[in-house]
Amino acid sequence: MGSNSSRIGDLPKNEYLKKLSGTEPVSENDPFWNQLLSFSFPAPTSSTELKLLEEATISVCRSLAGLWTVFTLGGVGSKAATRPELSSPLANQSLLLLLVLANLTDAPDAPNPYRQAIMSFKNTQDSSPFPSSIPHAFQINFNSLYTALCEQQTSDQATLLLYTLLHQNSNIRTYMLARTDMENLVLPILEILYHVEERNSHHVYMALIILLILTEDDGFNRSIHEVILKNITWYSERVLTEISLGSLLILVVIRTIQYNMTRTRDKYLHTNCLAALANMSAQFRSLHQYAAQRIISLFSLLSKKHNKVLEQATQSLRGSLSSNDVPLPDYAQDLNVIEEVIRMMLEIINSCLTNSLHHNPNLVYALLYKRDLFEQFRTHPSFQDIMQNIDLVITFFSSRLLQAGAELSVERVLEIIKQGVVALPKDRLKKFPELKFKYVEEEQPEEFFIPYVWSLVYNSAVGLYWNPQDIQLFTMDAD
Repeated sequence: MGSNSSRIGDLPKNEYLKKLSGTEPVSENDPFWNQLLSFSFPAPTSSTELKLLEEATISVCRSLAGLWTVFTLGGVGSKAATRPELSSPLANQSLLLLLVLANLTDAPDAPNPYRQAIMSFKNTQDSSPFPSSIPHAFQINFNSLYTALCEQQTSDQATLLLYTLLHQNSNIRTYMLARTDMENLVLPILEILYHVEERNSHHVYMALIILLILTEDDGFNRSIHEVILKNITWYSERVLTEISLGSLLILVVIRTIQYNMTRTRDKYLHTNCLAALANMSAQFRSLHQYAAQRIISLFSLLSKKHNKVLEQATQSLRGSLSSNDVPLPDYAQDLNVIEEVIRMMLEIINSCLTNSLHHNPNLVYALLYKRDLFEQFRTHPSFQDIMQNIDLVITFFSSRLLQAGAELSVERVLEIIKQGVVALPKDRLKKFPELKFKYVEEEQPEEFFIPYVWSLVYNSAVGLYWNPQDIQLFTMDAD
């Protein structure tokens, strides 16, 4: 921009607040928003300007606490594309501004000070001093922030903020993982995934990555099975009068995988869903019978898909032998992808059996009920090793059921399983490396986050207008 352009700092405070709150409409030629949209805040050219910028940045970062407070005052909307009525337009504008500032790119010789502040702020109850290496620091009430985040996950921007905090601020992550009411945060995230058909893909990704970050913590993976929920009304496939938070999480993630298999076929989504299940698998406890059934049902679906691709590949190969002019479809790639997912599912089941067999009679029951599914994988070179424990468990408990006679009730079968768990020597189960996956951002995350944030500003900011024909940062039909 030229030297005569207006800077944000040149606006009187009352004008700035009017524009930020949305109480005063903003035209497409407004210098304030044109400056913000340009992504090119004028760089300092002298030591004096550098000093002024440093002082201004510290002042703004201290004021971020005020923006956080504004954020907690009201709702931040729902699905971006619908332009909903906002209960607090100022809260919405403040949150969007925070996300824009946090996602500004770093200067060549200085990191983004706003991102630094978000990465390092602390709880008001934390009296320890900030390290001298953190120049842009402030404190806010973590309890108020946590409550607001739990209440506002219906919007993309609130979920993106939660992701940013969990991923970048270790103080917030430690605080949240120590909460004894994690269901207040996890349930809204699960509801986003459950209603995947109604959400845009970016919102679904953020919700899923939040779960993946949470499941990196073993304490979280244990505690979610201790939280018992009653009557989950938004889960419509089956009436769940009583279920643990852990079992519900498994059900929703598996449903997301199945939706992805039949609709979007996004490998990235598959990978993160399976990684979250794998992180949890060693701590599966008292799985609900329906959750255990869905684990095996997913494996059944994958098995059928594997067989179908094999059949298609065989038929295609036979056809190509009679005609040299017909190109052979690349079924090998499809088969490799399916086999990777099947192996991951087998590793998840194996991890549960190896680490918490005695806690999961319902999973053993589901395995025995569908034992024929696993027969074809016993001698498959890609799965032989991981099938050893599963095959051992199936054989051991099948033998005990055979000895007990025919016409056994469900209750009797579960009783035999619980007795058999005690009798099965633990050293007979082969130990495998622990399944652990950690979320890592892409090398250039700004290529995803900057267009995403500005698409939220475009769709959700109150009282702002941009000519759709001039938008180049993101496509207008993007989620």
